[in-house]
Amino acid sequence: MEKEFIELINRHQGILQKICNIYFYRNPYKEDSYQEMLIRLWKSYPDFKNQSAFSTWLYRVALNTAIDIIRKQSLRPLHAELSNIEYNIPDKDQNTESDKKDKLYQAINCLSDIEKAIIILHLEDYNYKEIAEIIGISESNTGVKINRIKCQLLKILGDGQN
Repeated sequence: MEKEFIELINRHQGILQKICNIYFYRNPYKEDSYQEMLIRLWKSYPDFKNQSAFSTWLYRVALNTAIDIIRKQSLRPLHAELSNIEYNIPDKDQNTESDKKDKLYQAINCLSDIEKAIIILHLEDYNYKEIAEIIGISESNTGVKINRIKCQLLKILGDGQN
């Protein structure tokens, strides 16, 4: 049985490679996924009854394996680049003015480009009229945006301290 299985797999290995290339393109675990497909094929081979072509059965098992692997991977946390805020986990004892300033700048870095510009001008003591002229929005819109940005910053800074 083992020899027969190996011969069939060797004859149809292109199917497995195709599935791996489609489902795991540029995935560092592509070879592991290929091995997992082989393992599941071997385990289920005794149940293969020749009711369909071997290639049809192979596709079914390999595709289900690929989908299972992807589902399991989607349950794992994604590898993501850490933000500056996440790199600088504050000590509870540290709360100097310099630390507060760094946290504020990191929070500002999370804003959109236009929001960054508005809040920086506000922190530089430009009035609403001056900010409106520089940014190209109305004075009343400037006030609304500044209030919204302050709320966003408070939320970001609050989340960073929890």
